[in-house]
Amino acid sequence: MSLRINDMAPDFNAETTEGPISFHQWIGNGWAILFSHPKDFTPVCTTELGYMARIAPEFAKRNCKLIGLSVDPVESHAKWAKDIEETQGHAPNYPIIGDRDLAVSKLYNMLPADEPGTSEGRTPATNATVRSVFVVGPDKKIKLMLTYPMSTGRNFDEILRVLDSMQLTMENKVATPVNWKPGEDVIILASVSDDEAKTLFPEGWTTVKPYLRTVKQPAKAGQASRG
Repeated sequence: MSLRINDMAPDFNAETTEGPISFHQWIGNGWAILFSHPKDFTPVCTTELGYMARIAPEFAKRNCKLIGLSVDPVESHAKWAKDIEETQGHAPNYPIIGDRDLAVSKLYNMLPADEPGTSEGRTPATNATVRSVFVVGPDKKIKLMLTYPMSTGRNFDEILRVLDSMQLTMENKVATPVNWKPGEDVIILASVSDDEAKTLFPEGWTTVKPYLRTVKQPAKAGQASRG
C-alpha cells in the first residue's frame, strides 16, 4: 500500500554513518526529513548531499533533523563523504542510512516502477532509489512527500520553505499562498469567521473576496530567520 500524507511514518531500525538508529526514537519530539539518493559516487547526488550539509543549520534552527539514505553500504557513504567535502565544501553532517537489503526503500516505496521485488533479475537501475523526500512531524506522521526523477537534482531551499509554511500553519489558523516566502502575507482559513478573525488578527486584514482574506504573517514561536 502506498503512503499518503498524514499516514504514520513507518518505523524501522537501520545502520547509518552515525551508528544504528530506531527511526521514531531518533526523531524524538521534533521534525525530521528522510531523503534518498540513487547512488554514492554519482554527480547529481554529490551536489545534493553537499548542499544539504551546507544548509543543515537552517533545519536545525527549526528543530528538524536530517537523514539520508541509499542502498549503498555505510562504508561507501563514509568514503564518498570525502569527495563531497572536496568538491562541495561541506561533508555530510547528518546520518546516512546504508539500506543494503532495500528494507527501508521498500517500506517507503523509494524504488523505481520497474523494480522487480526480488533479488533475481536485479540491475543497478532497479537497485537504485529515486530522489524521494519525506517530511515527518513531531507526531511521527508524514507531512510532505516529494519524488524527483533520477536525472533532476532537488531544490532543498524549497523544502526549507515548505517546512516554514507547515510550522507556521500548524500554530496559526492560516494558509500560505502561491510562491509564499517567510515574512510575506498569509491567508486566513476559510473556516475562520470574521468574528473569530477579529480576535485572532486584531490589527485587521484585507478582504479580496469573502473566501480570500490576506493578513500579515503571525509571529511563529521560535521564529528562525533565513540566513
